Amino acid sequence: MRLAVFFLHIEDYMLPCFSKKIFGLDCPGCGIQRSVALIFQGDFIAAFKMYPAIYALLLLLGFLLVDNFYPMKFANKIIITLTTITVVLILINYILKFL
Repeated sequence: MRLAVFFLHIEDYMLPCFSKKIFGLDCPGCGIQRSVALIFQGDFIAAFKMYPAIYALLLLLGFLLVDNFYPMKFANKIIITLTTITVVLILINYILKFL
C-alpha cells in the first residue's frame, strides 16, 4: 500500500535538472523522470510524448537485466541494436526540442 502511495506522489521526489537550472538549456535526459512517473500512473501515451526514447530505454534495461541472469546466444547484437535505437531516439528528441 505504501509503495502505491509513493508512486502516486512521485513528482514530490523528482530531482531538478542542473543543466537547465545553471545554463537554462534542456539536457538530453530532460523529461525522463516525468515520463517514468507517467508510466507508473498508467498514462503511456503521455509518457511517450514527454520522452520518446523511454520505451526503447526500458526495453534495453530490461534486456540487460534478463541477460545478466540468463545469458543468450546473440545478446551482444541485440544490445548493440537496442543501444543504437535508444541513442538515436534520444538525439532526435534533443534536436527537435531546439527547433
